[in-house]
Amino acid sequence: MDTPVDVLGRAGAVLRAVAAAEPDGAGTTDVARVTGLPRPTVHRLLTSLEREGLVERAPDGAGWVLGPELYLLGSAAAARYDVTAVAQPVVRRLSVATGESAFFSALRGEETICLLREDGSFPIRSHVLHEGIRFPLGVASAGLAILAHLPEPEARAYVASRDLATAYGAAHAPRALQRRLRETRAQGYAVNPGLLVPGSWGLGAAVFDAAERPRWALSLTGIEQRFSPPRRRELGALLLHEAHELTRAIRATGR
Repeated sequence: MDTPVDVLGRAGAVLRAVAAAEPDGAGTTDVARVTGLPRPTVHRLLTSLEREGLVERAPDGAGWVLGPELYLLGSAAAARYDVTAVAQPVVRRLSVATGESAFFSALRGEETICLLREDGSFPIRSHVLHEGIRFPLGVASAGLAILAHLPEPEARAYVASRDLATAYGAAHAPRALQRRLRETRAQGYAVNPGLLVPGSWGLGAAVFDAAERPRWALSLTGIEQRFSPPRRRELGALLLHEAHELTRAIRATGR
């Protein structure tokens, strides 16, 4: 990721890195690696954030976790931004109907962040996604679905400006990613054929706001053996149906 140059940008990058490591916590060295910042800088920022209650030491003392002040700030903003209460029954319905792990993710900047996870009944699960994890657009199935449904010039500009291949492999080079975007637009839902973790497949469908912008996504993950072509079509149709229903439900709240 690009290294932030301003103090607020650096603090924000540090907070996002700590959030991505929840609930286990992130060490100072881990945060420095993820953010691209020098370790002494990260240590100073974490210490300052701790004084403000924005981070705190993990219970075992081995790392950092998000602090109570963030919970209070988030609670104050929830009335305007939180749609997880609307999405929760849809995510649960998907997990029950399919037996797979189901997720609800939100667009934030040029990333998706996973907000909800519901595990299905199938005993072997994928652990690629968890609540709080972030991925750049075009990487996980949720981000691929959202990116494909942005205005095409906007999506092309994003693909041209981002180097995803260095962190996520050659399958995320511009030409390969553009091909998957075309496939996603054609079938309506995104397919991630084990590109993040071999053998762990994902499907995603975009959820839209009142302005017809893709702001969220529903997704399913599971082992490759349960994502045969016929079942992918079945799961994709179900995802699209639930994404349409969730779009209607969110719009009814005025968002």
